[in-house]
Amino acid sequence: MKILVTGASGYIAGRLIPRLINLGHSVSVFVRNKTHIQDYPWFHHLSSVIQGDILDLDQNRWFNEIKSAKFDAAYYLIHSIYTGDNFDELDSQAAINFSKAAEGISHVIYLGGILPKHPEASKHLLSRAKTGEILRHHLPVTEFRAGIIIGSGSASFEMIRYLTERLPVMITPKWISNLIQPISIDDVLNYLIQGLDIIPSGIINIGTSPLTFKDMMLEYARLRGLKRFIISVPVLTPTLAGRWVGCVTPIPNSLAIPLIEGIKFPVTANTDKARKLFTSIKPASYIQALQLALDETTKNIVETRWSGAHGLSTDYIIKDREGLIQERQTKISQATPEVLFKTILNLGGETGWFSYSWAWRLRGFIDRLIGGPGLLRGKRKGKFMRVGDTIDFFRIEKIIQNRELLLRAEMKVPGKAWLRFQLNTVPEGTLIIQTAYFQPHGLWGLIYWYILYIPHYLIFKSLVKKIASNQSSQPLS
Repeated sequence: MKILVTGASGYIAGRLIPRLINLGHSVSVFVRNKTHIQDYPWFHHLSSVIQGDILDLDQNRWFNEIKSAKFDAAYYLIHSIYTGDNFDELDSQAAINFSKAAEGISHVIYLGGILPKHPEASKHLLSRAKTGEILRHHLPVTEFRAGIIIGSGSASFEMIRYLTERLPVMITPKWISNLIQPISIDDVLNYLIQGLDIIPSGIINIGTSPLTFKDMMLEYARLRGLKRFIISVPVLTPTLAGRWVGCVTPIPNSLAIPLIEGIKFPVTANTDKARKLFTSIKPASYIQALQLALDETTKNIVETRWSGAHGLSTDYIIKDREGLIQERQTKISQATPEVLFKTILNLGGETGWFSYSWAWRLRGFIDRLIGGPGLLRGKRKGKFMRVGDTIDFFRIEKIIQNRELLLRAEMKVPGKAWLRFQLNTVPEGTLIIQTAYFQPHGLWGLIYWYILYIPHYLIFKSLVKKIASNQSSQPLS
């Protein structure tokens, strides 16, 4: 079949696309910026890449490309949860715009969320349901509704993992005893793929046997051989609980709060329709899904992570223009570009930042307190990193093997910031060019920069010296 997959840089799409290709389908993707996916191993097996902003209908090129391609089926995997308080409005507008472009496609498959049977369901889940309603109104749709997705790298799994690993005693809201219907990432992918074989069938709830979020954490503790004590109290609001999750886990507040709000009421549904339509799929139990996610995490074979999703947020582009402050450090090293690049890729995660470790940890802690990612996101192990991967509170914006690494800062700062490493071969050896860029927002941005000018100078000067001497604390695997 000729298939379009939207949201190609996201957690689900990054796993779905290679499976569709392996089944022999002709797969095209719609993505905001193709650089976000060009380092995936399946990129060169795509039939085409349609690039554009789904919120901007003035960009007629993407609209016309989808319109004229005559796809047999499409997967709608776009959401805007990271964009701020008005994410629900953006979700609706994106669905309307896609519906106009997708007229003529005979089957659209959408992955939404189980909607609690309560009038005060979370804004996030209501937005997911509204998106499905818009798509179904305009297009022939199969809408799979899933609860918590358990898989290596998923936000829900990471939240359970970090909370249980880090907190021997937890004070929790009483509603963690509500029933929730989890589902393994493998089962989600199976439903999405087999959905191509049925006619558009409206809403289909999917999931395995329900259990409480409290039991989810206790089962994780049991598998890991940990003793954990959970005390429920009636006073924690979803917002407070979400902010606490944001401080303890790698999940930022913008995602943690909607996730927590989503389980304030029971998240369960009747899955009889799924069982009748997909007789070959026997959903794995929570324990089975959890064990598989743990095994893959331990073996570092995580295909995609929640933090790799770029959502609908604005992309940043560095331009040499007025208002962009640059701080450059250079150093000559006798090591080869290959060795130095390996050292640079060793930055962050378990290895740390080579010098002034206490300062990096302090900055990460402060960032967590104010709602940023801090240092807890870590990084993928190994030398095969790609655009979109996270390194603590940075994200890889550009990578050229043995030549350049450009990191965009995602910590909370009054402006936009980047850190760039370049390697050039010169007669004396290898020239390392390390440049910090900062584009301040207003007066507070300038004040922030100049207050931290001396600490930044010392830290970055020491960092480039450590790289030049190839003083990484451990080799890449």
